[in-house]
Amino acid sequence: MAITSANQLELLQTAEAVAREKMIDPGLVIEAMEESLARAAKSRYGAEMDIRVSIDRKTGRATFTRIRTVKGEPELENYQAEMTIEAAKQTLGTQGKDYIVVSGMSQPEAEDEEPQPIRRFLLRTPSDLDRALAEGVDQDTAPADGDELVDEVPPVEMGRIAAQSAKQVILQKVREAERDRQYEEFKDRAGTIINGLVKREEYGNVIVDIGAGEAVLRRNEKIGRESYRPGDRIRVYIKDVRREQRGPQIFLSRTAPEFMAELFKMEVPEIYDGIIEIKAVARDPGSRAKIAVISYDGSIDPVGACVGMRGSRVQAVVNELQGEKIDIIPWNDDQPTFLVNALQPAEVSKVVLDEEAGKIEVVVPDEQLSLAIGRRGQNVRLASQLTGLDIDILTEEEESARRQAEFEERTKLFMDTLDLDEFFAQLLVSEGFTSLEEVAYVELDELLVIDGVDEGTAGELQARARDFLEEQNRKALEHARELGVEDSLVNFEGLTPQMIEALAEDDVKTLEDFATCADWELAGGWTTVDGERVKDDGILEKFDLSLEEAQDMVMSARIALGWVDPAELAAEDEDGDASEAADETEEAGA
Repeated sequence: MAITSANQLELLQTAEAVAREKMIDPGLVIEAMEESLARAAKSRYGAEMDIRVSIDRKTGRATFTRIRTVKGEPELENYQAEMTIEAAKQTLGTQGKDYIVVSGMSQPEAEDEEPQPIRRFLLRTPSDLDRALAEGVDQDTAPADGDELVDEVPPVEMGRIAAQSAKQVILQKVREAERDRQYEEFKDRAGTIINGLVKREEYGNVIVDIGAGEAVLRRNEKIGRESYRPGDRIRVYIKDVRREQRGPQIFLSRTAPEFMAELFKMEVPEIYDGIIEIKAVARDPGSRAKIAVISYDGSIDPVGACVGMRGSRVQAVVNELQGEKIDIIPWNDDQPTFLVNALQPAEVSKVVLDEEAGKIEVVVPDEQLSLAIGRRGQNVRLASQLTGLDIDILTEEEESARRQAEFEERTKLFMDTLDLDEFFAQLLVSEGFTSLEEVAYVELDELLVIDGVDEGTAGELQARARDFLEEQNRKALEHARELGVEDSLVNFEGLTPQMIEALAEDDVKTLEDFATCADWELAGGWTTVDGERVKDDGILEKFDLSLEEAQDMVMSARIALGWVDPAELAAEDEDGDASEAADETEEAGA
């Protein structure tokens, strides 16, 4: 039983039937058939021959041809598939068959020119000459290096082994075509919801039939208490589509926050139309979720639109998520306000935001603490995911105790350093003074507003503060020099004696050492390790040095050392400003 022995039209019908069944291009099936027939022919005529098969797409006729490439060298690597120019001339001159000569690429005369294909024809008849001249081909038709001589050979009948091999080739090609079609179909559908049919479960993972193939819902992507049986219908989110060696892999999810967002988009027309936007989603799958929404139409309430009449819209999403409770929260660009909304239903008394550290402190009434934290910390965890901030929750009592401790600490500082009694030190703290520097260098009028303080007393306070600070500076500088600090660092503008002492204790003793420091090494910062924010302590962090200030100081040190040209730096800044201005203009035009 051989493909070549079948009716020619039946060959095309078979290709179309296979293509229709597998939903692939019939041309791919025919190409697989051509390759399988070429393999069978090579087993018949010789594996070293270059045998090719072409199936006519209209009639189904299979043409078997042998290709021999003309080589300019006298020594050939494969005598079955190559021939010398002399042998080609002899073959063309002695045989009466019509040969097709196809050349390669032209050699460009200049480096910037691209190689061009050359078409050559055998001038055996006047019609050949007319055709060649019409194509603008030189009449010199001698065989050249790279030409291919194409000679038709008799078709072969395939035996049982050859037919089996051909079948394997066709099946392999069809599988590859199926995989490519499946990947092309689903690669752009990542991030959307699809309905599927449960086929089976393997090691906790659910294999889902999605129509044009199979996808996998991993056990960690299932909502905790869900279980499925073969034949169950399931709605899932396409999380990722990857092209892998074994074929395209489609990964599904029901726990992804995006799944909830897509469900709301399906249930709420205003979200689909872009009138309402989902800004953030945080989920504890199967238990509770928070979703932040904003309306771009002042007449539409985003929360009410998502809830729907008598809760119909949100209830549809809740039912799909196995009863997961959903808090719908209005989005606000002001982070503290948004956080207050996110912590609902708990009431918040006060919010203190540390933008640089990405942390926020929330003060709640004592009776609201458990509600704000939630069961097993669920409420505050979801609020943290929603806002992207680390949240510390304090009760009013805890916050009051902390403030009292700070008050006492500052009172003691002023008592010890300025030789004041407790009452006077408390007056300073009550008026908002937090450090000796503030007392020493503040305008005199700001001290005179304190009850019982006249010009003489204010002057004496400032003199004591300055004397204490100068003594501290002297000791710090003396200690730094003992540690080996050089004058280049001592004389650098912007560094206080205490800063120089801290640098020396960290083995930064010269201006060169300072210039090699990174801004975060000086000012400290936050990095994310394994999904958690980790604090990096800076050498000068205790002096309230910001990253921008650290960056400027390091750059000034590099300029002072001649490592950086200030003119080039200014030019780069101008280019950056011009680029930003162009972007803003483009955005405004859009």
